Amino acid sequence: MSELDNNKVPSDELLTAFIDGELGAAERDRIEELIASDAQVAERFDFLSRSDLPFREAFEPVLAAAPSARLNAMLAAIPSTSEQKKAASGVSRRGFLSAIAACLVAGVAIDRAAIGISHRLTKPEEGSDWRAVVAEYLSLYTPDTLSAPAGDRAEQAAQLSEVGAKLGLTLTPETIALPGVDFKRAQVLNYDSKPLAQIAYLDPESGPMALCIIPSSKGASAPDMENRRGMNVVYWSNATHAFMLIGHSPIDRMKALADGVRQSLAA
Repeated sequence: MSELDNNKVPSDELLTAFIDGELGAAERDRIEELIASDAQVAERFDFLSRSDLPFREAFEPVLAAAPSARLNAMLAAIPSTSEQKKAASGVSRRGFLSAIAACLVAGVAIDRAAIGISHRLTKPEEGSDWRAVVAEYLSLYTPDTLSAPAGDRAEQAAQLSEVGAKLGLTLTPETIALPGVDFKRAQVLNYDSKPLAQIAYLDPESGPMALCIIPSSKGASAPDMENRRGMNVVYWSNATHAFMLIGHSPIDRMKALADGVRQSLAA
């Protein structure tokens, strides 16, 4: 019986298979109808789709060091009928591969010092998902994306005031100014039903840069640094909001810029 019988909400596994293009035409059509008509299904589909991050790039050093010959031998030993038996056993070839990947990731976490992975990039941290989404989005930007004129100060002030009002912040051209970097635009995006402000800049030296802000109740935290999608990130939070400055500029310069705008926003 199909997992979509009786108009039940499809499982995450089924939605993932839909995203991966692994379903037959009938089930695919029915899930498309549910996404269009059911807000709960649409919201879950959107969340799972956003989770499609560049894991291959992140774990390329691990894959290179993995015992590939042994893993290939294990995979070759799986009977060809395993896919037909997955409904009864609950374990498919895809699930087996996922288990191997999980073991590799666990091994990396235990022995990260031995393989030279930075602590900042491996430490678990609550609330970092939004930064991953921002980094993925900004990685698509080029200087041409931000080539349009920013307008005069009055136009910039009106734009920043509208964005700030949606986040409960006072934003002006002066408070968000970055020395040597041109303000280009401010807009409000949506992340998990919360407003996410993106203040975009164009750095003549390194290209697109952005200051992003989202409401947060996790409490204040001091500035910290990380690298995402080849870009440097400085992030911090106060009692009501989380902030991040992201760009291609060297980390020392990013930190100096972030310190300046952090003080301006707190004033």
